[in-house]
Parts: sequence; C-alpha cells; structure tokens
Amino acid sequence: MLEVKNLTARYGRAQILNGVQLELAGREVVALLGRNGAGKTTTMKCIMGLITTKAGEISYDGHSLMKLPPHMICRAGIGYVPEERRIFPDLTVEENLEVGRRPRREGAPEWTLDHLFQLFPNLAERRNNLGKQMSGGEQQMLTIARTLMGNPRAVLLDEPSEGIAPVIVEQMAQVIAEMKSEGLSVLISEQNLHFARAVSDRAIIIEKGAPRFEGSFAELDAKPEISQQYLAI
Repeated sequence: MLEVKNLTARYGRAQILNGVQLELAGREVVALLGRNGAGKTTTMKCIMGLITTKAGEISYDGHSLMKLPPHMICRAGIGYVPEERRIFPDLTVEENLEVGRRPRREGAPEWTLDHLFQLFPNLAERRNNLGKQMSGGEQQMLTIARTLMGNPRAVLLDEPSEGIAPVIVEQMAQVIAEMKSEGLSVLISEQNLHFARAVSDRAIIIEKGAPRFEGSFAELDAKPEISQQYLAI
C-alpha cells in the first residue's frame, strides 16, 4: 500500500535522512523504531509532504506522492497524527471531531461519532469539554479520533505513547488493534519497544536517518546486539 524507497532529506545543509526504505501493507501495523533524532518524525513528515525530499520515491497504492501538497496526500487516504497533537483548545471534543469529518472513502472503514465514542469512552464522557480541559493522554486520543473522522486507509502515528499515563497507553494499544481489525494500515513511530512489540507486526529500525534493521520482533530478539546498538539509551 505505502512504499518508501531510498529517501533522503535535509534541514538546510544538514542531511537528516539517508536512504530510508519501508513498506506498509494492507491491514498491517509497522513500528518505526529509533532513538530521539534518528529520523522517525522526519520520515513521516516527508511521507505527508511537510518536508521536501531531495531524492527517493514515496508511493501509495502505486501512485507517486512526490511533489504532492499535504492536503492532496490526505485526500489520497493517509491520515497523520503528529506528536504535538495540535487539537483546537477552545473547541469541544465533539467540535474537534467534526472538524476532521470527511466523506466516506471507498475501501476504507467509515468512522462515525458513535463508533469513535465506543472506541474512546473517555472522549464520550467528555464530549462537551473543551480541548484544553483534557489531559495529555485524552488529547492524544482526541487527535487520533479526529484523524479517523477523515476515513483514512492508512494512518501515521508519531510517538503515540510518549508522555502519557500507563492506563492510557494500554487503551492506546487496544485502539490500534481495533484500527487494524477495521482494515487500516498503521505506521507507528516509537521509542517504547514494549509498546511497539505489543501492537506491531514487525519493526524497522533507523539510526542517523539510515535503515539498520527490518524484520519481525522474533528476528529482532534473535539479534540482541541490534537493540543494544540502536535502541538502548
């Protein structure tokens, strides 16, 4: 469904990505792992057209995404949940969700308010609260729910477990499992190996913007030196 080949990108004169490669199939959850500064967020922003790439190819359903503006990539069926969340603080939970509403998309599940409130009971209980009145974990859930209101076929989640309470992390894992069961493909940027293992089918490790490992978690466990070299703090 989503394919990235030999991707390179720069911030000014600094080269951030150097040959990143990944594939995301239908109904698959893939974890993009690496330390802070490894290039995980940059990879996602390149896919979404938020950062101009220097070389490589990004394709979705066989069509190139290169040179497309972010709103066209979104319309193609890719949703993006940034680490910063970026909710509307002075809108209610329900109003935030309505902002993300898009027409039903062929080949993608349709997400309604009722469906999302079943998936996110915390949001249902606080549907009339303002975004700024929500906890960090609840804001993260709201951002994911708002993205799903666009009825995407693939979702990019940037550090979904970062800085939120363990009980919310557990709920987040259940949400990702439900997204997959509904037919979505999910690419997750993560530093939390335990969380990534719980929700993902396989892993891709990048370091200094270059690919270092790709495979199942069983394969990763068989090579502890890889985790020690590229993931240990």
